[in-house]
Amino acid sequence: MITRADKEQQIKALADKVAKSKGAFVVDFKGMKVEQVTSLRKKLSSSESEMKVVRNTLARRALKDFPKVSEALDKSFKGTNALVFSYGEVNTTAKILADFAKDVEVLQIKTGVMDGEALNDAKIKFLATLPGKNELRAMFLGVLNAPGSKLARCLNEYAKKLGGGEATEAAPQA
Repeated sequence: MITRADKEQQIKALADKVAKSKGAFVVDFKGMKVEQVTSLRKKLSSSESEMKVVRNTLARRALKDFPKVSEALDKSFKGTNALVFSYGEVNTTAKILADFAKDVEVLQIKTGVMDGEALNDAKIKFLATLPGKNELRAMFLGVLNAPGSKLARCLNEYAKKLGGGEATEAAPQA
């Protein structure tokens, strides 16, 4: 039996996780095998995320200090739930959950929250399709690099036309 002190400690730990996270999801894992849950936890831990099985009453108490998060998640606390906290990129966590839910149909993503805004099923699926931060950086650098490389190619082609062949740099005379 869990003592009152243990419950208070669990509530405080959950509140700390909510405060630290950038986003959270409520998932129903009823019917999943232990190996599947373990696999999901490993995938989540690689993306700075964590899955915590919680009692609904303790989760509600932990969210009292976070009214926007509480409002977004409170209606989903029915049945067997786990909270998935995203400490890194929220879209990466959503992508992992969505992909895993395709493979293991028993896993249901009930709802989520990001920056105090509730995420319904459609928003979670859209979030899962967005590229990650590193992919966006690569795209941005490609956009920045494109004009310079086009100019270099153009100048090289012009030099070929003038010289009648390959454009080469003149070697310094010794």
